Amino acid sequence: MNVKSRARIGAVVVGAAALGVGVMTAPASADPAAGDYRVLAGVGSDTTQDVVNGLGAAIDNGTLIASYNATPPAGGTTTIKTRATGCEIARPNGSSAGIDALRNAVDNNTGCLDFARSSRGVADTSTTDLTWIPYAKDAVTYAVRSNSGLPRTLTLAQLTRVYKCELRTINGITVTPLLPQAGSGTRSFWLSTIGVTEAEIANGAGNGKCVDDTVQEHNGEALDSVGDIAPYSVAQYIAQGNKLADVPDRRGAAVLAPLSSQPPVIDNKLNPAFPVQRDVYNVVPTAKLTNATISTTFVGSGSKVCAQTGAITTYGFGTNSSCGSTTLKGER
Repeated sequence: MNVKSRARIGAVVVGAAALGVGVMTAPASADPAAGDYRVLAGVGSDTTQDVVNGLGAAIDNGTLIASYNATPPAGGTTTIKTRATGCEIARPNGSSAGIDALRNAVDNNTGCLDFARSSRGVADTSTTDLTWIPYAKDAVTYAVRSNSGLPRTLTLAQLTRVYKCELRTINGITVTPLLPQAGSGTRSFWLSTIGVTEAEIANGAGNGKCVDDTVQEHNGEALDSVGDIAPYSVAQYIAQGNKLADVPDRRGAAVLAPLSSQPPVIDNKLNPAFPVQRDVYNVVPTAKLTNATISTTFVGSGSKVCAQTGAITTYGFGTNSSCGSTTLKGER
């Protein structure tokens, strides 16, 4: 067993890249500047923080959407302040943490948050209190180091055995499966895709725990040995290589593997035929769907978010034919 420490694989919070792709009226930023309190405030997914930052910069001259990163950017703190009065909260890290923070704001009528970023769908349908509004497509595959002898031809069935700690050596290499931190939407999506439960991660499906599940998602620098393998958002991988403002290149030596003979990236864009795709969402309180600001921003194919196809694709995501749909509802 080779379980690595959280310290070694913490999130990289280096300064923004110097070159940007000019699709926005203002540069995207990781967290609004101190004192910049915009109309709508959102938190949550690491996967989608950068594209929503980009949307925030592109829409209404950067005055409408405030999106706060999952982990502190350079010079940032573990708390965020979303309104001029009160509303200083712990920074939610991941889809589930962001959704829980939004639920808390709604349940306690704080007014501190208006939406949550999510890279996963509904986990609890016991109520219809929240609505998941899709706006883009992502894909997820596994990543290994470029100098690794691990094959780039693993099947989902083999990956299941890896994450159940049944397949521990491949090509003579001891495999170290990595998994994003608890609360990550990519974590829940990946486990669902390969058919592994949280209980099986905890005890290695009875084989003894082998998965390091404390990794900040989409951080290729966490893959620091030839046996490392981890799920990776294809959109994040593309965006990190695009030299976008405030998107640190965390790829390190990580390379993405194809699945079912389909490459995840074609011509620096997400392959629309890649077999493991997912919708990504902005989650809003269902009761606020008729609110004029929420509706014009998120709801329908003509919404302000759905109109920003250039920003969406620049950040590595694919467009979504269901952009703005309000059919998916749940509790969390």
